[in-house]
Amino acid sequence: MHFPSGLLLFLAAAAPAAKAPTAAAPDAGQAPALPRPMASALAPLPASERVDWSHSPFEAADCSLCHKGRDPKKPGPLVKDTNELCLDCHEDFAEILKRKTPHPPAQDACTHCHNPHNSRQKHLLRADVTTLCGECHADLVKAARAAKVGHSPVTTGPACASCHDPHGSSLPKLLDRPAFELCLGCHTRELTDSSGKKLPSFKRLLDDNPKWHGPVAAKNCLACHQPHGSDDFRLLAADYPAKFYAPFDAKAYELCFKCHDSALAQAAQTTTATRFRDGSRNLHFVHVNRPDLGRTCRACHDAHAAQQDHLLRGSVPYGTSGWVLKLNYAPGPNGGSCEKTCHNTRSYDRQKK
Repeated sequence: MHFPSGLLLFLAAAAPAAKAPTAAAPDAGQAPALPRPMASALAPLPASERVDWSHSPFEAADCSLCHKGRDPKKPGPLVKDTNELCLDCHEDFAEILKRKTPHPPAQDACTHCHNPHNSRQKHLLRADVTTLCGECHADLVKAARAAKVGHSPVTTGPACASCHDPHGSSLPKLLDRPAFELCLGCHTRELTDSSGKKLPSFKRLLDDNPKWHGPVAAKNCLACHQPHGSDDFRLLAADYPAKFYAPFDAKAYELCFKCHDSALAQAAQTTTATRFRDGSRNLHFVHVNRPDLGRTCRACHDAHAAQQDHLLRGSVPYGTSGWVLKLNYAPGPNGGSCEKTCHNTRSYDRQKK
């Protein structure tokens, strides 16, 4: 992701004495902004250190644009409040700071995040993005770094700014775009997961398959995935078996049972927990609830989108060779059938006595 258009926020002033931010936190639970950095943290980097970015007025040794004095050795106090000075040149940010979801540090003083003189960081940031965000959101950054499965937009490149606008947003959580658009912004192309396994283009998957899983239809990827990092594979928000076969344990299906009735996999006989039954014989139970070769949900269903109702797959990758197993499912008036898949043709009828 990118910072908002025009973000070369070359700030033109050192911060005045520290004071508490005046803006209210935009979202419940958001960490309050820290006091402004000490003046020493905003001083020009010494000549002995590497400098990659420099503010034009500072580079021109014209301190009087922001300070009452012109002499770089004795610039004196600021001529006005920090943000007033910044907005004198960076006028496009005035409207950004007025957006529906503000970022309190940006509203209080640009120098919470930017050095107005020079920096080793792009956009004159005082430190790398993750370090800056961690000054207020320490728990969130710590959890993301400790997660067993990381999310590359969080751990590389612009980091937090891959998805969040650090100045202000018209969306909750300072999102740069609606969450669903953010996800598809990367997952439009084929990627690999943390284990190196290829992931499909989810845009193509959704375009080619008209039956969408409820959370996908609601454009709510966060119903099943953690965007910052997770201890479960594929950034899942709760436990779910990673393989085609798995011994049944209700805890292992915590993700599915957040929405689906666990009886569909735990009741051997039912007339209400599922429509996948032969009379009252629960065929989900038959397939899933086994101590050895229990078939996980992915054996028959796609968690995102499919051609058929109930998210039934047309085929599923089987084994490590890349071979694709055809399911050959055909619906019937009161049930359906599977032909020459894991077994010979078998049919079921919900009205069977």
